[in-house]
Amino acid sequence: MVSPGWADLDRGLFSISVAAELAGLHPQTLRIYEREGLLDPARSAGGTRRYSRRDIGRLQEICALTADGLNLAGIRRVLQLQEETRQLQAELARLRELTGARLGPAERSRKQRTRKAADE
Repeated sequence: MVSPGWADLDRGLFSISVAAELAGLHPQTLRIYEREGLLDPARSAGGTRRYSRRDIGRLQEICALTADGLNLAGIRRVLQLQEETRQLQAELARLRELTGARLGPAERSRKQRTRKAADE
């Protein structure tokens, strides 16, 4: 049985040393990334950094971007743009759902046929 906490991608589970090892980095590099605003790990009641599974994924993404030659400022901008894109996609999906709910079945069917024809 999997612990319910493990399923939560945002729950801080890993210490800095474990997170660094999982990402293939030095713990000091994680501190630099945090100082530069690329990462914001959770903190325990005692102030210890606790990295989530999502943080580990972000570290891997940062590593890939540095391997592509981006500096920290460039990585920060890429991450900001990705977040803006996610927010806009969520808003678009919400608006599509809202307008789809307002259309009757015949209008929805016509709209789907029009969209399908445009894709072809």
